[in-house]
Amino acid sequence: MTAPERAFETLAVTAGEEPFRTGSEAGDVTAPLHLASTYALPGLDTELSLDDVDPDAGEFVYSRLSNPTRHALETRLAALEGGEYAMAFSSGTAAIFTTILSVVEPGDHLVAFDDLYAGTRRMLEEVFAGRLNVDVEFVDATETAAVDAAVTDETAFVWMETPTNPKLGLCDIAAIAAIAASADATFGVDNTFASPYFQRPLELGADVVAHSTTKYLNGHSDSIGGAVVTSDDSLAERLQFHQQVGVGDMLAPFDSYLVLRGLKTLHMRMRQHERNAVALAEFLEGHELVSDVYYPGLESHPQHDLAREQMDGFGGILSFELEGDIDDAAAFVEALEEFTLAVSVGGVESLIELPAGMTHEPLSRAERENLGITDTLVRVSAGVEGTDDLLADLERGFDAIRRRSSVPTDD
Repeated sequence: MTAPERAFETLAVTAGEEPFRTGSEAGDVTAPLHLASTYALPGLDTELSLDDVDPDAGEFVYSRLSNPTRHALETRLAALEGGEYAMAFSSGTAAIFTTILSVVEPGDHLVAFDDLYAGTRRMLEEVFAGRLNVDVEFVDATETAAVDAAVTDETAFVWMETPTNPKLGLCDIAAIAAIAASADATFGVDNTFASPYFQRPLELGADVVAHSTTKYLNGHSDSIGGAVVTSDDSLAERLQFHQQVGVGDMLAPFDSYLVLRGLKTLHMRMRQHERNAVALAEFLEGHELVSDVYYPGLESHPQHDLAREQMDGFGGILSFELEGDIDDAAAFVEALEEFTLAVSVGGVESLIELPAGMTHEPLSRAERENLGITDTLVRVSAGVEGTDDLLADLERGFDAIRRRSSVPTDD
């Protein structure tokens, strides 16, 4: 009889960490932190190749190739995303770079969402297009027709984020998966903002999923990392080669340990992140000093129905447009006490930032304006604090704007 599929919550706590199978004979209920760079072999087997070494059987040779703590993490990540293979990298950027490098060759055509994380966009423009002769085409993927028009028989890779950073735009994963498949193109999705708790792109037809584990997967703002998950045997083989040999980039054991620990509470954290984000978005939507709020959980979001269809929740990130100018925006964020002014998202603490001057500053003003990133756009990563405390803190910021506007100025 086939065993019933385990719940997400169960996988988050136990997958990859079964006692006696994580590199320890002591029966540790949590995966030990294995710091060794190399491992003793029982003897010399002249017919043994590195391809024969099986981490699932507790066989290890060298930590660049595989490490027991990292292997436990990779096993859990694959389980949570519903994939067969996972690879953990030293950063989300490294994970995305290695994924694209494993698919495209010079002269290939690549279609990408125009509203990508600024670092990913710079990578595509300056490295893949600028140095590796990849034809990169950016499209407004909130319109599926724009993706369909861009993808041709020459397209090798389609790369999407959903929801996007910072305006929380969505693309239709299932529809784009069908478009990519019709062109025999590999389809990848950056799932960082949603996490596998709220969205699983592989189930919707994506070939590969990437994460910055720095964000929700770790969840405590104390580790930098990235991950890639796929069920494609050929792609997994190429990814593993580039991770271990071609690029030689992998997540360190201690960071692997931290992410493993963080994943145990992912489901509980995501529920509170979303609860706070919904309350903040509803509060901001009715505020006289806010002109627009971007959050998929609001019925006013233009893709609210798509979010309900392809996601199991709406996440913990929102952005909003302040009335006023850049000085008003600065006064607002600098007056806050519960929200920390900082880049990044996904930690248990609430963070706030101005994308135009922080995360998306590397983009030119024209590029930012084209994406609707104004000087007064504010991005919030809702943490897990008390909701009323966060709401009161936002009002503290609005009071700072009111005080500023009431101060007489010299003509």
